[in-house]
Amino acid sequence: MPPMKLKYGNTNTFFINGLLFDTDMFGTLGTFYKSIKQNNIQMNDIKYIVCSHYHPDHMGLVSELMKQGIKLLLIDNQKDYVHFSDTIFKKSGESYTPIDESKAEIITQQESRKFLQTLGISGEIIKTSSHSKDGIALILDDRQCFVGDLEPSFFIEGYENNCVLKQDWDNIMKYKPAIIYYGHSNEQVLKN
Repeated sequence: MPPMKLKYGNTNTFFINGLLFDTDMFGTLGTFYKSIKQNNIQMNDIKYIVCSHYHPDHMGLVSELMKQGIKLLLIDNQKDYVHFSDTIFKKSGESYTPIDESKAEIITQQESRKFLQTLGISGEIIKTSSHSKDGIALILDDRQCFVGDLEPSFFIEGYENNCVLKQDWDNIMKYKPAIIYYGHSNEQVLKN
């Protein structure tokens, strides 16, 4: 099954063979339901959620979806950042429930390929720390790449001496991606 782009708020989220990559802000659950219905996705089709990073616009629905039986997949570099957005949501006055990371499945980057295979996904997860120290990218063997808020590679020249952004893109480009899916803009087709 090809990845499905779900747009129900300000953040692009993607459904890939039982895996939800990113969510949107807290408070978008109703529009999330409408979006999955429009795409013929049932709640029980979603087995895991993985977030590109733990800023509020990428993880806002995680705790609500976990209450419905969807499991959270955490990469080890993310576990210290799961509660990054808690104070932001508390200040909003909403009744946000923090993520219970004790119920998450925590894996390393090196374990990601084996784990994804259990979902029928051929690919792996790599760390991308230039936007956020807990950042990750999902790279599929069919050369599709999901990067969340990672700044596009053509920004490297504009960010003088941003060695970490350049390193992130150098690592991604080793996989020879054909298409890059971003969290807030249209996908980018690469000529390889």
